[in-house]
Amino acid sequence: MTGRRDPLTDKVVAGPTAPPYDVELGAALAALGDLTAERLTPGNLGAQRERDAASRPRPTVAELRADGRFAVEELSVPGGEGRPDVTLVHARPADATGPLPALYYMHGGGMIMGNAWSVLPKILRDWSGPLGLAVVSVEYRLAPETPYPGPLEDCHAGLVWTAEHADELGIDGERVIIGGKSAGGGLAAALTLLNRDLNRERGEGPVPVGQLLQCPMLDDRLDTPSAHRMAGIGLWDRSSTAVAWQAYLGERYGTADLSPYAAPARATDLSGLPPTYIDVGSAETFRDENVAYAHAIWQAGGDAELHVWPGAFHGFDSVAPAAALTRAARHARTQWLSRTVERSRR
Repeated sequence: MTGRRDPLTDKVVAGPTAPPYDVELGAALAALGDLTAERLTPGNLGAQRERDAASRPRPTVAELRADGRFAVEELSVPGGEGRPDVTLVHARPADATGPLPALYYMHGGGMIMGNAWSVLPKILRDWSGPLGLAVVSVEYRLAPETPYPGPLEDCHAGLVWTAEHADELGIDGERVIIGGKSAGGGLAAALTLLNRDLNRERGEGPVPVGQLLQCPMLDDRLDTPSAHRMAGIGLWDRSSTAVAWQAYLGERYGTADLSPYAAPARATDLSGLPPTYIDVGSAETFRDENVAYAHAIWQAGGDAELHVWPGAFHGFDSVAPAAALTRAARHARTQWLSRTVERSRR
């Protein structure tokens, strides 16, 4: 047993040591030096945004086209009554013909950072080109300037518009996968729940053929063993996550009756969801809430594929893109996408 200081409560917490890192991943994390010790606070949000923007610069449309390998367009679509328009970035292999299956994607960044463009080079290289997949990336508004439900409303408006205009986009509206990473994975889970319920109640919206949730941020309560055990450790811990949730939820943060559309781990009904892929590291805050979400889908009779990567921390694949564990995770995601796309042809 060891004693560690929880930066969220500033108390020393007795408990088991944190899970060990994979050797390659641990070395990559150590190489970042002091960056691993800095936590997100309300006071340093501006500086963190600047650092994030510098670390993953926004590519231009010309750069995303990759010397003509991809067709890329920026779209401005209606955001709904009383809300601003939503920007979507639509990309597809330039030589693809016929309606394509589509990945409707939400970027990460704690719902307070990130953009729809910087995630695309990797998605286009790994998935769109090899799988013949169209991608629609959503530029949703960020908290705290736009708290819940604003970002989710943007994502939903973009999804509905994409489905309604699938023919003109060259997308097969019956073969859409909803996906996202980290906070974007949480938004993807929330959007899938909202879309399911609107389908049930009003017959509105598309019926996705899958949801891809990469280390999704699902639970505002931050009270799982992994959340406590990883406090003060790694790039993104319990205290940073709490700041992000507070920015997103505002006065709703921590309330007993919080909607599952705000924090999907609050959902009590996970029936009727499309086949789901969830992956997470064994050494990260979100591990237990992700495992619980997959378990709840199984308990509701659903289909979930869960991967817990041993010794992996949050965002490991971005920090160590060449590591063996990263390659394994990338292969597993690609194979699931490939199977889901192929299954949807039937």
